[in-house]
Amino acid sequence: MAKITVINLNKYYDNSVHAVKDATFTAEDKEFVVLVGPSGCGKTTILRMIAGLEEVSSGEIYIGDTLVNNVPPKDRDIAMVFQNYALYPHMTVFDNMAFALKMRHLPKTDIKKIVTESAKLLGIEAMLKRKPGQLSGGQRQRVALGRAIVRNPKVFLFDEPLSNLDAKLRVAMRAEIVKLHHSLGNTMIYVTHDQVEAMTMADRIVVMKDGVIQQIDTPLNIYNNPANMFVAGFIGSPAINLTQGKLVISNSSVYFNCGDYQLQLTSSQAETLKDYIEKNIIMGIRPEDIYDSRFDAMAESPQKFTTKVDFVEPLGNEYHVVLTTEHNEYTARFDPKELPKMGQDLSITVDMAKAHFFDPESETNLY
Repeated sequence: MAKITVINLNKYYDNSVHAVKDATFTAEDKEFVVLVGPSGCGKTTILRMIAGLEEVSSGEIYIGDTLVNNVPPKDRDIAMVFQNYALYPHMTVFDNMAFALKMRHLPKTDIKKIVTESAKLLGIEAMLKRKPGQLSGGQRQRVALGRAIVRNPKVFLFDEPLSNLDAKLRVAMRAEIVKLHHSLGNTMIYVTHDQVEAMTMADRIVVMKDGVIQQIDTPLNIYNNPANMFVAGFIGSPAINLTQGKLVISNSSVYFNCGDYQLQLTSSQAETLKDYIEKNIIMGIRPEDIYDSRFDAMAESPQKFTTKVDFVEPLGNEYHVVLTTEHNEYTARFDPKELPKMGQDLSITVDMAKAHFFDPESETNLY
């Protein structure tokens, strides 16, 4: 298997677009790394440069200890799974999966054994004689995975492979790919714009925006300790609530004041943010850290204020509730204990121990 190392990678296009800006990261041997970000952030461009399908403007790409900038794609020992499956419509499933092996001139008996074993691993043994047009989207994606598996590459590259599938099938295929990774033990780099895929599949996540890597860390560390406002807002659903305000001192304690209310900071927050007293700051609080005050026993550092219930979205096991004050709006995730009614006044509790604070200019996470 192999480690992937990307150092100061840049990509310029002829129209002077700087698509990837000094990207540096490592995918360790047998690691599952996910590149995530909005459309146009450069994640697929990085993947294509690793595959050799895009020319590198500057920087270095290593597969293992080998610099591969000028190595042809066919000699990089990688396999790529595409968004649109890229199957040959006139070939059977068996022939699609066997194609790369035939190009290597392997004996027919070896090809049959390898394809059959891979098909068994993916649960598509009964479909080997069918053609892609006779398969569902999920089955075609399994064939695309099988075609990559039979090559036994050092590295798998996935370019948004689940985006054409319906929601239920995406969940099933996420699990399939994770199990496949554990079974095969190959290094895998996976590109997606879906933060749920990133959170549920990755060993580590690389978050990107406008061609720049924003943060590299494990899913839980990125969720709990976002590097900046973009990462905090992009990772998590519903998105983090962001409120502009100012830190003030009252009765020897430090408060966040946004005009609608003020909330007391923890002693740790007050000490860390002492240079921001009487300065503008942005507070972030995740929906699950806002409670109906009647059920706030879980809050470590509770601070209360009154809101109006604007909208209630029941999801079965939980409710997403949109709450408003005079100048601000919040989304909370409530357990279905006692559903608030639209239009009613509701006292809510914010767990300040879970609050984040961001610099309004740099957008850096301060706490």
